[in-house]
Amino acid sequence: MKYTPTIGIECHVQLSTKTKLFSEVDNDARGKEPNSCVSPVDYALPGMLPRLNGEAIKFAIRAGKAMNCEINRSSRFDRKHYFYPDSPKGYQITQFYAPIIGAGYVELPSGTKIRIEHAHLEGDAGKLTHFDSYSLVDLNRVDTPLIEIVSMPDIHSAKEAHDYCKELWRLMCFAGVTHGDLYNGNMRFDVNISLAPEGAEKLGTRAEIKNLNSFRSVERAVEYEITRQTKILDAGEKVVQETRGWSDATGKTTPQRSKEEAKDYRYMPEPDIPPINLTDELIEAEAAKLPLMPVDYRKRFTGSINNDILEILLDYPELMRKMSEIDEKYIKSIANLFTSVLLAEEKSVEYLSSLPDAKDLNELAQMNEQKELSSTATKEVFLRLFDPQMKGRGAKNIAKELGLMQENDLGALEAIVDAVLAKSETKKAQDDFRNGEEKVIGFLVGQVMKESKGKANPSAVQEILRKKLS
Repeated sequence: MKYTPTIGIECHVQLSTKTKLFSEVDNDARGKEPNSCVSPVDYALPGMLPRLNGEAIKFAIRAGKAMNCEINRSSRFDRKHYFYPDSPKGYQITQFYAPIIGAGYVELPSGTKIRIEHAHLEGDAGKLTHFDSYSLVDLNRVDTPLIEIVSMPDIHSAKEAHDYCKELWRLMCFAGVTHGDLYNGNMRFDVNISLAPEGAEKLGTRAEIKNLNSFRSVERAVEYEITRQTKILDAGEKVVQETRGWSDATGKTTPQRSKEEAKDYRYMPEPDIPPINLTDELIEAEAAKLPLMPVDYRKRFTGSINNDILEILLDYPELMRKMSEIDEKYIKSIANLFTSVLLAEEKSVEYLSSLPDAKDLNELAQMNEQKELSSTATKEVFLRLFDPQMKGRGAKNIAKELGLMQENDLGALEAIVDAVLAKSETKKAQDDFRNGEEKVIGFLVGQVMKESKGKANPSAVQEILRKKLS
C-alpha cells in the first residue's frame, strides 16, 4: 500500500534579547560557565516573582510579522506543569490559551506556502548533560525567551521539511530576533510525522522527533521515520504515538516516552504576570523595523544572480544587505566573489563581520571588467579589502601597492611581444603556429606573461601574437 506522509513542525526560537524573559540576567550564555547566568528567579528560590521583559514582546511581534502572521492584541501566560531536573519551578511559563502570534504562513523558495497555526512566547528549560552513570544540570538557559512556532500539517516530504526549517531560520535571522546559532541551540525543531493510506481523510498516528538542531538532521530524521512507519503499517501493525529521539551517528530514531496530551500538563493561568495588551501603534512600529526579507531579495535579484548562488547568499543577511548597495552592472561579479572566494575562506565568519564599503567593491568589479586586473589578482585584492589595515585605501590603490595592475598599453605590450618573438627558443613555436598548431599560442602567451612579470593582459597579448604571426 502507498502512504501519504503528513508533517507538522514546532520550532523553538531563542530570542536574542539582552536579558532573560523573567529576570535581569545575561541572556547570551554561549561560551559561559555552566550555571553562571542565573538568578534566584531562574532557580526558583521561594518568593521570587517573574518580571516580564518588554523587549521580548517587541521581538515576538517582529518575528510574527516576518512570518506574515496576525499579532493578537491580547495574550496571556499560563503554567505548564511537569517535573524535570532542568526545570526548578516544576512548571514552564508559556502561552497555551491566548498566544501572542496568530495565523500566518512561510513561503518557500519553490513558492509553496506552509501555514503557521500560531506562535507563543515562553521561557526555555535548562540543559542536561548526560554521562554514563550521572547527569549534570546547567540552568544558564532557564527562562531564555522563546517563541514556539507551530506549523499546520502542510508538509509532505523530507525535502519540504528541510526547506521549511531553513526558510524559517532565514526569516528569524533577517528579522534580527535571534542569533540563529544552530550549534548552540538558538533554534530547535520538533517534527511530528504520520502516515496514512493515499486518499484517506483521517491522518495516521503521529510520532514526534524532538530537539533537532540542523536542517540535514530534520531531513534525515523524516526520511528514516517514513521508512520505519511504512514497515510497521505494511506488517499490519499500529504506529505508537510517542516521543522519539534522533541520533545523527546511527541515523535512527529511538523511543523516549509516550506522548503527553494537554490534560497531562494541568495548564492554568499564570497568576504572577498580568495579560499583555498591545496597541496598534506598537505593532506597526515594530513591523516597520523589519528590513528587506528573503522574498524581497529574490524578487530584486532574480535574473541578476544565478538562483543557486542567490540561495547560498540568502544564508547570510549581512551579504544580502551589502549586495543591495552594489551597482546593478556589478551585482553578478560581486555575488560570484562572495560565494566562490569569501565563503571558501577559513576566516569567512571573521570577514563577514567587517565587509568592505560598496564603493570599493564596485571599483574592484570595474577594474576586472576593464581588464586592469586578472581574475587571480581580482581575488587577491578582494580578500585584502577585508583587512582592517586596508580600510579606506580603495581597490585600485591596493592593486597598485601589490603590483597587480595589468598592462593594457598596446604599445608597451607590443614591445614585449616583439622581444619574446625575437628569442630563439620561441622560433619553433612560431613556426608550429603558422603550420596550424593552435595550441602553441598558449606557450607563447606564457612567455610574454613571464617577460612582463605577470602584468600583461593575456587577452590583449594573444590578439597581438595572432596578428604578428598571421
